Amino acid sequence: MAPAPKPKADRGSGGNRSVVWLSGLTCGLIVAITPGLGLAVGGLLAPGLVALMFDKDAGRPVARTVLTCGVAGSVHPIMMRWTLGASMDTALSLVTDPLALATAWGGAAAGWLLIQIAPPLISVALDARAAARSARLRAERARLADAWELNGEEAGGGEAP
Repeated sequence: MAPAPKPKADRGSGGNRSVVWLSGLTCGLIVAITPGLGLAVGGLLAPGLVALMFDKDAGRPVARTVLTCGVAGSVHPIMMRWTLGASMDTALSLVTDPLALATAWGGAAAGWLLIQIAPPLISVALDARAAARSARLRAERARLADAWELNGEEAGGGEAP
């Protein structure tokens, strides 16, 4: 008798361990080489990091959107401070700057709002488009039935199931 096939490993929970490990290594190197930059990036992207911890959906769509929008909001403050040097004092001034925090965290909030509001809005738009097309097709069917002088039974009869 042939041996039973081995079950395939579940890649959903541990398939990306090497990516996570390399990401952790990269973050550790950044913090070790330039702790000021690590502090600044960590402070500006704090909402995205929190979203990353709590988002358990496959692909982490909320965390990815929040982080992407947070990075977009963080580029300008980090570029402006980069010219001053990557010291701890510069990083602390960046993390305590209300305008820089408002820009970065506002971008993250916009990303969260986008991911929460976009799916229902898209669903409503698609439903409205389908209803409009259905009405156009019914009108066209009625016009063709009148043109060919067909009664309701021969034309497919009334409403579709």
